[in-house]
Amino acid sequence: MSKLGDILQEEAIAEINSILTEADSRAATLIREAEKQASERVAGFRKRVETEARAAIRRAKSAAELILATARIQARGQAIALVKEKVLTGLEEIAGKPNYGEILEALAEEARKAAGAPEAVVVHPNDKAKLRTWAIRKGLDLRTDPGLHLGVRIVAHGGQRSVENSLPERLKRAWETLAPGVAQRLWGSEA
Repeated sequence: MSKLGDILQEEAIAEINSILTEADSRAATLIREAEKQASERVAGFRKRVETEARAAIRRAKSAAELILATARIQARGQAIALVKEKVLTGLEEIAGKPNYGEILEALAEEARKAAGAPEAVVVHPNDKAKLRTWAIRKGLDLRTDPGLHLGVRIVAHGGQRSVENSLPERLKRAWETLAPGVAQRLWGSEA
């Protein structure tokens, strides 16, 4: 019986070894599949993170470009406003020029023609003497308004209509046309 026991024991050991070999093989296969899946997941995660990072960088660049463009536009707007201020300051200096009376007369004549039936000419109190002769020649009353600056106002009969013609108002009306030329001079073709 010992032989039979030895044979059974050998068969049992062989079967156990066969089962262990098969289990080792299955375990190795499962481990390889798990490693492959883990590697694929890591690669997918890395790809997704890289894609998101590139998108975030593009968004940040776009935001930075927008901020830069906005800053440039604001700086250009401030430069144009500064030029306009300088022009207005230059207009202020015209009041001290010897030909300022002739300029007022030309402004008054344009306004008189636009008013239709004029009754009076209104000027700043400092400019009254400069237009006295002109007003007499045109048969108009000469009035003053301290709020009127560097120009005249012609009042039609009955006072229901008036036409103001001043250097600052003319600049204001013409500025939209002048500003692009100013920008062209300041920045050339990139404006």
